[in-house]
Amino acid sequence: MKEVISQILKKALKELNINLKEEEIIKFIEVPPSFEMGDYAFPCFFLSRILKEEPREIAIQIREKIKEIPEEFEDIETLGGYVNFFVDRKNQISETINEILSKKERFGKPKLDEKNKTMVEFSQPNTHKAFHVGHIRGTSLGESISRILEFSGDRVTRANYSGDTGMHVAKWLWCYTKYHSKEKLTNDESWIARIYVEAIKKLEDNKKFQEEVNVINWALEGKKNKKLSQVWKKSRKLSIDSWKKIYKELNVKFDVQFFESEMEKRAKKIAYELRNRKIASKSEGAIIVNLKKYNLGVWVLLRKDGTVLYSAKDLALAEKKISRYKINKNVLVIGAAQSLHISQLFKTLELMKLNSTKNIFVPFSEVRLPSGKMSSRTGENILYSEFMKEMNDYAKNEIKKREKEISKAELEKRSLKISIAAIKYSMLKQNSGKNIIFSREESLNFEGDSGPYLLYSYARAKSILRKSKKKNQEDFLEEMEDEEIKLVKMFSLFPETVFNAYKNLNPSLIANYSYKLAQSFNEFYHSCPVINSKNENFRIKLVKSFVLVMKNCLNLLGIQTLDKM
Repeated sequence: MKEVISQILKKALKELNINLKEEEIIKFIEVPPSFEMGDYAFPCFFLSRILKEEPREIAIQIREKIKEIPEEFEDIETLGGYVNFFVDRKNQISETINEILSKKERFGKPKLDEKNKTMVEFSQPNTHKAFHVGHIRGTSLGESISRILEFSGDRVTRANYSGDTGMHVAKWLWCYTKYHSKEKLTNDESWIARIYVEAIKKLEDNKKFQEEVNVINWALEGKKNKKLSQVWKKSRKLSIDSWKKIYKELNVKFDVQFFESEMEKRAKKIAYELRNRKIASKSEGAIIVNLKKYNLGVWVLLRKDGTVLYSAKDLALAEKKISRYKINKNVLVIGAAQSLHISQLFKTLELMKLNSTKNIFVPFSEVRLPSGKMSSRTGENILYSEFMKEMNDYAKNEIKKREKEISKAELEKRSLKISIAAIKYSMLKQNSGKNIIFSREESLNFEGDSGPYLLYSYARAKSILRKSKKKNQEDFLEEMEDEEIKLVKMFSLFPETVFNAYKNLNPSLIANYSYKLAQSFNEFYHSCPVINSKNENFRIKLVKSFVLVMKNCLNLLGIQTLDKM
C-alpha cells in the first residue's frame, strides 16, 4: 500500500515543483499511532525548508492536488502537518484475510529480483572453552537472519567457524597435561571450561608458565609432538561433541563447519604471498599489513616465531568461501568487540582484489549478568547446560500451575520449547548493537514482552480453533469491532516488516512486530467472543489468520510453536 500512496504523492508533489523518487517518499510514510487518524500518514514538515510555508498549509496543498480519492481509499484528510490516508477497510480486510488463508506459510514473502547465494557465518564457539549464554545471542541472531534471508529468496549456506588451535588451546593442553593428566577426558562442557579457567588463573599467578605454553603452542601448530597431538585430537572431538546437543535444542543446524586448524597451512602461504606483493611487510620479525593510512592500524598475520594468527586464517577462510562455495554475499555475525578486526579483514581482502563478494558485518553486543560482564577467561559466566536446567525447572513449574495432569514426556517437551523461546526472544527483541542485561525472570514472564507470551497467545488461538465447530463459509461482515480492525491492520503490516528485516538483517523488527501482533490478538480475544457468537464464522477466520501469521513470525525467529501451554 505504501507503494500506491507514494505514486499518488509523487504526482501531487510534482505539481508543487517538488521532485522526489517513490522510494524517497516511502521512507517518510508513517503508520499513525491510532487508526482513527488513518492507516498511513505523510508528514510535511521536511518540505517547509523547500516551500517556505507552514507544514499545515503544505498538507492542504498536497490534498488539493490529489483531487479525486483513488478507489483503494475511503478518504484522504489533512491533520496539522500530515496528509492522512484511510484505506478502504472492507476491501483491505477481505483481501488481507483471503491472502493469508490462501498463501499460509508463504504469506509475507517479499517479491525481490535479487537471487543471492549467501553464506551466513555465526555461532563460532571455540573448542576447549565454555559454550555460555553469550554464545546463544550470536547463534540465535545468525539462525534468524538465515531464515529471513531464505524466506526472502536467498540460497543460504549456514557456516560455523571455530577456533580449535592457537594460544587458548595451548593453555588448555598445558593445564590438562600438567595438572589433570590422570583425569579421563569427557565431553562435559563444565569440565572443559573449568580446565581453561584454571589455566588462566595459574598463568596470571606465575608469568614464567607462559614460556611452557609457548612451547606447546609451537609444537601443536607444527604437529611436532605426537603424544600432545593425540590429546589435542581427543579433547577437540569431545569439545565439538558437547555442542551437538546444544544446537539440537536451539533448533540450529549448520551446512558447513570450518576450523582454524584447517586454515593454518594456507594462511601461512597467504602471509608470504602478501609480503611478495608488497601488501604485507616484515616488522620486527613478524609479518604485518600496515593499514594506518586507512585509520585501521597494523594487522599482524604471523608472529616472529612463524606461528599463524587468526587474522591470516580469516583471509584463508574468505578465500575458501569464494572459491569453493561461489557465494556472492558473505554475512558475518560476530561480536562487536571484533569490529576493528573485521574492518581490517575487509580492507585487506579489498587490497587482495578478493572483494567481488559483498561482505556484510552484523555485530552484536554483549550479554551481561546483573553482576556485570561475562568472560570465559575468569569463569564469570553462565554455562549453557546450567542455564538451561534453571530455565527448564522454572518452565515446568509454570506448566504445572496451568495443567495438573501431564505426562513426564510432555512436560519435558513443553518446558524445553518454552525455555528456548524465552531465551531466543530475549536475545532477538533487542537491536543487536545493544548490550543485554539478561534476566531469567523477565525472559520467562508468561504475561510480558517475552517468548512464552507469544507461545501462549498462539496456543490460545489454537484452542479456539479446536473448540469451534463452524465450517467458516460466511461472507465478511459489514460492521466490525475496533479490535477486529486493529488485528487485521496488524496482519497487513507483516510483509513490510519482513522486507525491512531482510534489507537491514535485523530480526528485532520481526520480534517486536510479533509482540504487537500478540497484544492485538489478546485485545481482540477479550473484547470479541468467538465461540457461539453470531459472528463466529468471521472471527474464526481472524483466529486462523493470526495462527498463520504468528507461526510465520516464530519460524523466522527460530522458535518452535506449541499447541498447548
